[in-house]
Amino acid sequence: MSANVKATNVTWHEGVVSREQRQDLMKQRGVTLWLTGLSASGKSTIARDLERKLFLDRRLCYVLDGDNVRHGLNKDLGFSPKDREENIRRIGEVAALFTDAGFITLTAFISPYRQDRDNARKLMKPGDFIEVLVDCDIATCEQRDPKGLYKKAREGKVPEFTGISAPYEAPLQPELVIDSAKLGVDEASNVLMEYLREKKVLL
Repeated sequence: MSANVKATNVTWHEGVVSREQRQDLMKQRGVTLWLTGLSASGKSTIARDLERKLFLDRRLCYVLDGDNVRHGLNKDLGFSPKDREENIRRIGEVAALFTDAGFITLTAFISPYRQDRDNARKLMKPGDFIEVLVDCDIATCEQRDPKGLYKKAREGKVPEFTGISAPYEAPLQPELVIDSAKLGVDEASNVLMEYLREKKVLL
């Protein structure tokens, strides 16, 4: 889908306010924390807790959540490999815009294919894309299973379910690995908060 370019004769228009000016105003650097991992690994929960902490620290941030995006922007997409690719392509473009605007953007998507995540990284400048593997063994994910999806997948009721009937390609060199089977939500979000401080995202 991404190769099907229909918009021609269009020109990118630079804004009158630079990214550096927004950074100075907001006292933060725009970045995307791309949380990837199996369903029920804790991506959304950790992202929401980090969002809360950043807000309390008076930072501008926003969570792009997999389920939420499929209610609107990506409601026309299913879960085939091609649709998953387009899902992540669109989110990568949105995250890049948020990042350019100076937001700390938190994405919580399974995003199972390595190439799709690499393509999202290429949309941003070096240092703007922070890949976070929320690592959790499938047995623990199944035990949590808040939506009952693993059970349905095992019964053949959910086709192309990541980790059961569809592959998950873990990052080879993520910026961070969060072992969500061992770390609680508060601990996990604290690791991310400290990383943002170390990398001078929070100015």
